[in-house]
Amino acid sequence: MAKMRLDKFLSESSAYSRKEIKILAKTNRIIVDGKCAKSPDEKVDENSIITVKGVPVPYKKFVYLMLNKPRGYLSATEDAHDPVVTSLVPEDLQHYKVFPVGRLDKDTEGLLLLTNDGQFDHALMSPRKEVKKRYFARLDLPAQHEDIEKFASGMFLGDFTAKSALLEITEDPCEVFIEISEGKFHQVKRMCEQVGKKVMFLKRVAIGKLFLDENLSPGQCRELTGNELELLK
Repeated sequence: MAKMRLDKFLSESSAYSRKEIKILAKTNRIIVDGKCAKSPDEKVDENSIITVKGVPVPYKKFVYLMLNKPRGYLSATEDAHDPVVTSLVPEDLQHYKVFPVGRLDKDTEGLLLLTNDGQFDHALMSPRKEVKKRYFARLDLPAQHEDIEKFASGMFLGDFTAKSALLEITEDPCEVFIEISEGKFHQVKRMCEQVGKKVMFLKRVAIGKLFLDENLSPGQCRELTGNELELLK
């Protein structure tokens, strides 16, 4: 097991700054494997049992979050004019400096993943993986059976040809589910426009086998469980 400095362990796994960690070590507020830490450069590893002010701090370098993105937020880490999704991350997780995995349009809501793990982001969003994204859409006009065939056959959208997509029509033909394996700019809306429909409301409900937690209100997020992470692999 590779060794690391105590301040590296704590700065990656908690909201404490290195300056704060130095002070805490000097005042005997950090316990490592049952003994008071003497210095922030003390060597520890991922299995070390560490408490700060009596609270256990397990090692965690990466974090994976599920956000129910509300409308009006940009899938970005900062913007001069509009609110961004990272501002919705709980304060106790802000130090991980997460970023959105892929994107949702400003006026689209629903499932958005956030992480600080670049490899996870690449693996999930790589076009070669063809990870399915499922959306619920409300249209201005009823979907027709022939629309299903047009979605399935691939669709030329001017700057690219969309791959075969799934269109499911519900009991209310103005409400549909759409599955795509890409994520081009406004792709779902543009595909609907190709069959003469306008999207009035759009919500992503699943990425691959992972579905949005129905208990998350718009704007709320939480960490993914181990089982949920497995669904994405």
